[in-house]
Amino acid sequence: MVKQLATEVVVIGGGIMGASTALFLRRRGIQVVVLERDLCGSRSSGVNFGGVRRQGRSLAMLPLSQRAHQHWGRLTELIGTEAEYERSGHFKIARSQADMESLVRYAERTRDCGLDLQLLDGAALHKRFPVGGAKVVGGSFCPDDGQANPRLLSPAFATAAVRAGAQVLEHSPVLEVAHNGQRFVVRTPEMEIRANVVVNAAGAWAGQFAEQCGEPVPMRIRPPAMGVTEPLPFFLHWSLGVEGGSIYCRQVRRGNVVFGGGPGLVLDDTRARNRHTTVWAQLPQLVELLPQLKNAQLIRTWSGNEGALPDHEPIISASSRQAGLYHAFGFAGGGFQLGPGVGDVMAELIAEGRSSTPIDAFRIDRFTDPACST
Repeated sequence: MVKQLATEVVVIGGGIMGASTALFLRRRGIQVVVLERDLCGSRSSGVNFGGVRRQGRSLAMLPLSQRAHQHWGRLTELIGTEAEYERSGHFKIARSQADMESLVRYAERTRDCGLDLQLLDGAALHKRFPVGGAKVVGGSFCPDDGQANPRLLSPAFATAAVRAGAQVLEHSPVLEVAHNGQRFVVRTPEMEIRANVVVNAAGAWAGQFAEQCGEPVPMRIRPPAMGVTEPLPFFLHWSLGVEGGSIYCRQVRRGNVVFGGGPGLVLDDTRARNRHTTVWAQLPQLVELLPQLKNAQLIRTWSGNEGALPDHEPIISASSRQAGLYHAFGFAGGGFQLGPGVGDVMAELIAEGRSSTPIDAFRIDRFTDPACST
């Protein structure tokens, strides 16, 4: 017998986007049910690098990133735990003069965005931290960026939403989203839920729900390639990235160095793993930048399915086709830090019909309406 349930809002997806949306909806007194196909935070929200950075984001993304940054500053008040969050600083490495010039241009463009970037040449860098030897010519330091443990933090948002009064249903895959002319009808194997509003925050699987509602988008699965070393004596205070991509790493207080860079391998629509060829490409880059890792033991690698869009920007918007439908997906490689800001914006959109943070660049109709792409 299929159970019947009615609510104001159904959120599809219990990752950090969906769970934070539910939390902020409850803080506004709005009734909400979250449907998660597995366990909350078990997919891309829980397997990502754990970087909490604003540096390197597009100019369109920075206002939202700054809004999220404010919530990270009161994380314990918001969700009841720090989840190993610390503002350790994020340093982006320049390995050539061209890289350094790129970082200088970015610092100039974002001068009024609140990042407080510090540009360091090679000599200044090596006085503070001897990274990479002659291979590094300098870089850009964002002192208030940081890191956290995604395996702790992402489920904590769902727990906080439950404490605030949300109903969170795990192991509840959504089979269909339809509209009967009056309300949405969301079906799972065991339940039929009627709601005025649906939020599509289904991560790598969000595209199929957008397509059901007449808004197909060119999203692809992009699995990250992640790994972690054994615990080592603590030496790396900053979270590190490289201008132009390739490799990134951070050291947790237990001493393990978490790293990533390059592609993983999609196994099917629910699973991904690291590639051994990617791992062998990562390791010499890490040792080149951090000689302290030369004899470190690699203890685990992993990956996960993340959804990416061609312009490298997410979708955060009301539907262009169906009133009451909202989308928040396509954050591959950058969603973790944005999570609290996205949840706050989505709740504001639903409750007030507008966002006080500019999000026009993330409209879904930039893909479905040719006029929006010009």
